[in-house]
Amino acid sequence: MKKPSDKTFFWLFRGSLFLGTMLVVACDLIDYHPYDTRIEGKHHINEQNIGRIEAATAGKTTVHFVLISDTQRWYDETKAAVRSINARNDIDFVLHCGDISDFGVTREFEVQRDILEELSVPYVVLLGNHDCLGTGADAYRYIFGNPDFAFNAGDTHFLCINSNAFEYDYSVDIPNFGFIRNDLESLPENVRRSVVAMHAQPTSEQFNNNVSQLFEYEIRKYPGLQFCMCGHGHHTQVNEWFDDGVLYYECAAAKHREYLVFTLNEEGGYTYEVVEY
Repeated sequence: MKKPSDKTFFWLFRGSLFLGTMLVVACDLIDYHPYDTRIEGKHHINEQNIGRIEAATAGKTTVHFVLISDTQRWYDETKAAVRSINARNDIDFVLHCGDISDFGVTREFEVQRDILEELSVPYVVLLGNHDCLGTGADAYRYIFGNPDFAFNAGDTHFLCINSNAFEYDYSVDIPNFGFIRNDLESLPENVRRSVVAMHAQPTSEQFNNNVSQLFEYEIRKYPGLQFCMCGHGHHTQVNEWFDDGVLYYECAAAKHREYLVFTLNEEGGYTYEVVEY
């Protein structure tokens, strides 16, 4: 057997060195599995922004906020919404009613989060049914936090709940009545009115309609319940599902380039407007 020459060893070494260099460079180009939950950037956003909302609205008897929902695949439209909101000078915070992603893909959450981070006011995001796909619920928890949460803006209490029972095959307490009751028992003394937010409202295919009457009974215990808010249906509309005076405001998907602005006034009532952008 012929012994390899020094020249052959040189070219083998050079080839190995080139291949190794290319592998190192390529590491930056590798795209992990779309449902990989290794997430970069800001996280636990709801908790941080709730602190900002409560501090900025402390003592206020008039509060202005924006409701958006179902931004999903509509990135340009979401950017336009952010620009429109930032152009105003009367907004205290933004509430997103869920479906920030379309397929529960980690990168969707990161891109939408980065767009919303351009807002000049704090924001919170609820869990939508599309956000539950794949490992989306895990991504949501890491980036935004617990799907059931609450906060106060001035003298108004906001209850934000996960209503996507269908996505969990009704195997989890959704709506979580334990959370609702505990929240109700711990309300600050200065709260004089309340607002309830969810992604999918009663009567929708996502909501556990076996307990819809119980749900309505429990939320009506909140002081001065003003109205409920939701997304999911992709169209702006107002419904009264239980013939009890409680209105459900549904916000259109971002593709329709609309959002709602609510004003909770000093007299204890509210007004709202549909903004096209």
